[in-house]
Amino acid sequence: MLQTLEISPELIEAEKHYREMGLTDEEYQSIVRILGRRPNFTETGIFSVMWSEHCSYKTSKPLLRKFPTKGPHVLQGPGEGAGIVDIGDGQAVAFKIESHNHPSAVEPYQGAATGVGGIIRDIFSMGARPIAVLNSLRFGQLTTGRVKYLFEEVVHGIAGYGNCVGVPTVGGEVQFDDCYEGNPLVNAMCVGLIDHKDIQQGIAAGLGNTVLYVGSKTGRDGIHGATFASEDLTEDSESKRSNVQVGDPFMEKLLIEACLEAIQSDALVGIQDMGAAGLTSSASEMASKAGMGLELNLDLIPQREANMSAYEMMLSESQERMLLVVTKGREQEIIDIFEKYSLEAVAVGKVTADKQFRLQHQGKVVCDIPVDTLAEDAPVYHKPAKVPEYYQAFQAMPAYLPAVDNHQQVLEQLLAQPTIASKEYVYDQYDSMVQANTAVAPGSDAAVIRIRDYDKAIAITTDCNARYIYLDPRTGGQIAVAEAARNIVSSGAKPLALTDGLNFGNPDKPENFWQMEQSVEGMAEASLALNTPVISGNVSLYNESNGQAIFPTPIVGMVGLHESTQHITTSSFKQPGDLIIVIGETKPEFGGSELQNLLEGKYFGHAPTLDLEIEAKRQSQLLKAIQAGLIQSAHDISEGGLAVALSESLFNPSGLGAKIELNGDPTTALFSETQSRFVVSIKETDLADFVNLVDDTEVIGLVTDAAKLVVTVDQKLIIDSEIAQLEQKWKGAIPCLLKSKA
Repeated sequence: MLQTLEISPELIEAEKHYREMGLTDEEYQSIVRILGRRPNFTETGIFSVMWSEHCSYKTSKPLLRKFPTKGPHVLQGPGEGAGIVDIGDGQAVAFKIESHNHPSAVEPYQGAATGVGGIIRDIFSMGARPIAVLNSLRFGQLTTGRVKYLFEEVVHGIAGYGNCVGVPTVGGEVQFDDCYEGNPLVNAMCVGLIDHKDIQQGIAAGLGNTVLYVGSKTGRDGIHGATFASEDLTEDSESKRSNVQVGDPFMEKLLIEACLEAIQSDALVGIQDMGAAGLTSSASEMASKAGMGLELNLDLIPQREANMSAYEMMLSESQERMLLVVTKGREQEIIDIFEKYSLEAVAVGKVTADKQFRLQHQGKVVCDIPVDTLAEDAPVYHKPAKVPEYYQAFQAMPAYLPAVDNHQQVLEQLLAQPTIASKEYVYDQYDSMVQANTAVAPGSDAAVIRIRDYDKAIAITTDCNARYIYLDPRTGGQIAVAEAARNIVSSGAKPLALTDGLNFGNPDKPENFWQMEQSVEGMAEASLALNTPVISGNVSLYNESNGQAIFPTPIVGMVGLHESTQHITTSSFKQPGDLIIVIGETKPEFGGSELQNLLEGKYFGHAPTLDLEIEAKRQSQLLKAIQAGLIQSAHDISEGGLAVALSESLFNPSGLGAKIELNGDPTTALFSETQSRFVVSIKETDLADFVNLVDDTEVIGLVTDAAKLVVTVDQKLIIDSEIAQLEQKWKGAIPCLLKSKA
């Protein structure tokens, strides 16, 4: 008979250290009330990670409920390892985005690498084969040695893991602003392909069924990683390198194959990866979702290090580990599958009916907690919100109208701005072609992956302009969703759904919480208007460095469907004689723009406006024109305005140029960041059919066979640049900054 929990010096230690673990006084007293006694050290640690913001979403839950999560294509919404949308033919795609910000700030290579590994596990735990990885990265300016180090090591970490695991890294985005100097953002997105019949859930169902631990052994790496992710970064954060896990992509590759084989067995009841909070979160969440309890014998946990305590085993975030629940009596069928791949699979516990989370270690019960209190019933907080003074000041400002004398010189400077400049340095390190299904590699508006044996493909993108959100969180939140959808439509696909990576500062500061609240409202409004429900995501708060918060940065990862591969469209102009057309009216909108950053070194004033009805109409009309075969190229107009979009459409090996004729104020015409606009090229013979399908269009020029960009405004020559010269500025900017001395 096992001994029961006993009062010991450990209780005194737990009471001494719960604040260091991240629990508040009120939360600790709440735990005492729940248990009817003081928690021991292990139980205190378990509550601290499960009630951390990273695991419980205790601050953000009231906001997340505002998102639309249902739609005709949605097969699985929020609540599982990833969301899933139908793509026809009995097939679906699973996808999700996750952050690994704090780990990447203190150990950038492993922080980024394990971020990739973790999001891949979320996907194959759903039963889907991972087919693509993307990322969304934010750094300070590339002018200091530390930022250069963080940037280079994060990129190396993403490449090192993704390339070895055999999943193509096909796209993403990188932006640079001062606010990320001490707190970089590293968000990773993964997409997987699955048949409807293979969809799995992370549930521990069936009384008496067996809990299997599979994959790597448990070590002391990553202990309290979830808590670390739920606090501000300070000068002391460097000491928390031990909170960062170490990844093994070769082990992950074996896990992918073994798990995808195991899901074909009806002996498998549930599967979940051990992500944040490791064994604690996977076990307790699986039991809570099934309305059951779980009992684990920690003596049976495969351990990499000697004399590990129950606390260390339960809070370890060692990588490449999965938890499975299998039908009692059929354990060997699943164990055999994992042994075939030289992976350890060990029975460590069982499903119980009492809804308790019970742990045994060395003949004692070291944890006995009502399982729902760890998962579904974790505390939820409604934080106070306050409109920031800066926002009120910005709203009272007149419209910012920049003065530009030399537009050609400014275009060259804009193309060399790190946020706009070519990211070849980044994606050239990634293997984007492994699996041989990549139809459009990094560098266009969206990546495109063919669905083998079918005439269809999926488009994938990540996007967010945090500068707009800083100026006006609600409008900026709308723009983040709209721009991601624009990227998908420009590639010729219909947007289906999105996953969000909500990166914000400390929510205990009312001004920060107001930014969160407004951003989510805006994103929800755009998601409804554009029929792109939010089906999965992640919240990363406390992104502050020495008291300075990042810009609110809710990353949008979006997936769309090409109903035929004939619809796949890229941003590059195709042949001389094609007409160049702008869709959408251009207004003088420069608040939060790349031009404002270039000229002023800061952002202020009003964000660009957005009319969601017009946005939806233009996206729908452009998609119909693409599907009708009328579009040669399409590119959304975003950072840097029309001049940058035109240049990017010419940066390809074809040797083409463009002759452009505009009217009005040249600065507005060339550099405004007015929303809901596209630049497209079409054959001259298709013009009548095109204007019948698409409103708000203006023919602005021709694709030429001379490799020059020539722009006149009101018949006055404004830009006359060799494409090679512009491309050199664009391609050379980031390598040049990295080589320069800090």
